[in-house]
Amino acid sequence: MLNMADGLARLGALAENPVVRTLAEAFDEAGFELAVVGGPVRDALLGRQTHDLDFTTNASPDEILAIVKPVASAHWDIGRAFGTIGARVQGEQVEITTYRADSYDGVTRKPTVEFGDSIDGDLVRRDFTVNAMALQVPAVKLVDPTGGVEDLVGGVLRTPTDPRVSFGDDPLRMLRAARFSAQLGFTVEEDTARAITELRETLKIVSPERVQSELVRLMQTDDPVRGIRALVETGLIEEFLPEVSALKLEVDEHHHHKDVYEHSLTVLSQAIALEHARNPGAAPDVPLRIAALLHDIGKPRTRKLEPGGAVTFHHHDVVGARMARKRLQALRFDTATTDAVATLIELHLRFFGYAEGAWTDAAVRRYVRDAGDLLERLHILTRADVTTRNKRKAARLAAAYDDIESRIAALREQEELDAIRPELDGNRIQEVLGIKPGREVGEAYRFLLDLRLDEGVLGEDVAEQRLRDWWASRA
Repeated sequence: MLNMADGLARLGALAENPVVRTLAEAFDEAGFELAVVGGPVRDALLGRQTHDLDFTTNASPDEILAIVKPVASAHWDIGRAFGTIGARVQGEQVEITTYRADSYDGVTRKPTVEFGDSIDGDLVRRDFTVNAMALQVPAVKLVDPTGGVEDLVGGVLRTPTDPRVSFGDDPLRMLRAARFSAQLGFTVEEDTARAITELRETLKIVSPERVQSELVRLMQTDDPVRGIRALVETGLIEEFLPEVSALKLEVDEHHHHKDVYEHSLTVLSQAIALEHARNPGAAPDVPLRIAALLHDIGKPRTRKLEPGGAVTFHHHDVVGARMARKRLQALRFDTATTDAVATLIELHLRFFGYAEGAWTDAAVRRYVRDAGDLLERLHILTRADVTTRNKRKAARLAAAYDDIESRIAALREQEELDAIRPELDGNRIQEVLGIKPGREVGEAYRFLLDLRLDEGVLGEDVAEQRLRDWWASRA
């Protein structure tokens, strides 16, 4: 819970930040107002670490430039049309924006840029009350015209104005509600949530790239599950990731299976916990987290109700991988992320065959080969996919995965497992068989690769003889 005395003390410390103090003195000497605005103020009150410093002022863009030039090591005006000047002050990057009083046309997200004349007017146009607070400097005065402090205390996300107007102006704010819910651990206020449900189709005017960016930011939080629940409960997720809400399979009184939606959220949470435990201090692994969320999206399409009450989802891994690839491409994800997510989903069931009976070394080599540089992520996803409440079964699966990881480590040490390739390259194959480049060289290469995977390191002499024998059998 927010302790106001501590929060106010932290605001004082924020005002004493060398960057803030330098700019505050420069703007004050020039006769202009300056305030730290938005996230830094919110985070200072909450005792959270903040990384970006944003400022607002009654100075025009030209006046901002004139003020910051003497105190900045670099400056840029790429956002000048929107009233924003960027600068590097004492090694930190900052943005300073003229008070704004924008209006929107309701058709696109592009505002008609209008500069305002008061800080209160600037704050009221922002997305949520907890982000609509400012710290005026050097006076050290908190400006909170919309009740942001009260909402911080209550852990509530609410728009500064009527949410239907706010979201109508900029539909991306609906996605930001889910992200801030996850990031701050706050609840979306009831009327605000209703407005999201009513206006969810307006998200169509937002570009896929911007939707993707917000989704990534949500997945980077420590608890994205909270935000995903908000997206599903309001129906907003139907507009860009309907495969998630489709996991809520209808219940059949005669056929029983685990709740796929809740299972997927649990897998996501467990994957994040394993990610932190196995790779402490690493940046959030967004492809892994997306794969955890989407790993079972093929189940609704492959579900079959069997006689006797059984339910099957044959090939949901392959189907899900295709669905994920198509959806991520629609959201303009980069190829590396799309490939990683699709591959992890396609491979996420492979381990369970190992749990039923120990694999041969050849099977372990193929598992490593197919996972490639995604092997660590696959380890995490597969372990996280165990959500059974049967403690004996969970222990058996954990022991099996401990075993496969130890075998991979042993084989890697013996055989350079990370770089599995035939013992003869294409040029040597041509020399041994006396053939020219072409399809037959590729077939011979694949034969030798299978040999390497099945039998391990043989040595070049043995590999050559086996290649000749294979070639003779073809003839």
